[in-house]
Amino acid sequence: MIVFVLDVNDLADTRFSLSPIHETLLSLRVLQDPGLSAIHLPWRRSTLDRTGALDNRLLMSLVARHRSIPDFLTPQPTTFAPSFEEQLALVRLVQPARIRHDLLTAHAPDPLPAALESAVTGDDTAVVALRDEICDLLQRYWRLALEPWWSQMRLVLEADMTYRARQLAVGGARLLFADMHPNLRWHTGELHIDKMISTYRVAAAGRGLLLLPSVFAHKPAPPVGPEDPPRLVYPSRGIGTLWVAPPAADPAALTRLIGAPRARLLALLEEPLATVEIARQLRVTPSAVSQHLRVLHATGLVNRARDGRQVLYRRGDLGDRLTDASRPQNAV
Repeated sequence: MIVFVLDVNDLADTRFSLSPIHETLLSLRVLQDPGLSAIHLPWRRSTLDRTGALDNRLLMSLVARHRSIPDFLTPQPTTFAPSFEEQLALVRLVQPARIRHDLLTAHAPDPLPAALESAVTGDDTAVVALRDEICDLLQRYWRLALEPWWSQMRLVLEADMTYRARQLAVGGARLLFADMHPNLRWHTGELHIDKMISTYRVAAAGRGLLLLPSVFAHKPAPPVGPEDPPRLVYPSRGIGTLWVAPPAADPAALTRLIGAPRARLLALLEEPLATVEIARQLRVTPSAVSQHLRVLHATGLVNRARDGRQVLYRRGDLGDRLTDASRPQNAV
């Protein structure tokens, strides 16, 4: 069991954050064990196809047999929503002594996998080389496996934060932790985390508690050791539909949204055209076209630019996205 002792000041400093590097490391558990969560199987199949050329031996060695992850690979977020690159830059600064300690602690009582042996058999230069190799590998893995999904994942995680913040406002710490996970229990100023490999008790002592919702966490995940400030990665709500394919495009949806004349106009403006040419192609009057163009321009759906005595109109980025979304496409 792990216990965080939180006084009133620590509760006042309880806060939420996003951590793309935590998600990256926790996702390796799902690749390692497909039975861990059936929800993530669509993501797993897609990721295995994408990452086949990576050093799978080293990547999988980062997760211990009992699923612990070395703490140095998951630094404390310093802002609400750091980028993956910002967090990885902190990992690249970790010193050899900390790397050795965390690798051995995470894998104990097992020996280190062969891919990590240089952390204990080599000198500091070898440990730094291993650290940099791991960082380079994680960078490539992030880009292939997590970055394409990060915007959708972030929406899920921020929705969970909103829910938890309301729980805290309505019922205090007891309600905040009540439905996070069955392994969590709040009792008289202490947060108990059951069924942990590690065992320690640590006082927050003015450092507060950092809460990190996670798409890939299957149970609460505090730091492996007591050296880091108190933080808790916990399973996020709302992940059930994260990997579900979006509904098929409905070509009629855009027409219902902005009307048939403006939908036809948007479809036509893939290339810059003047008002007279638009009217000719649509077989309507230039004044009717001008009326619709004024509305579409005011809402950011089309852009305009002067070319000599003519004003040319073309779909803007928002117009492109709306038009593309209304076109049937093959599933990826």
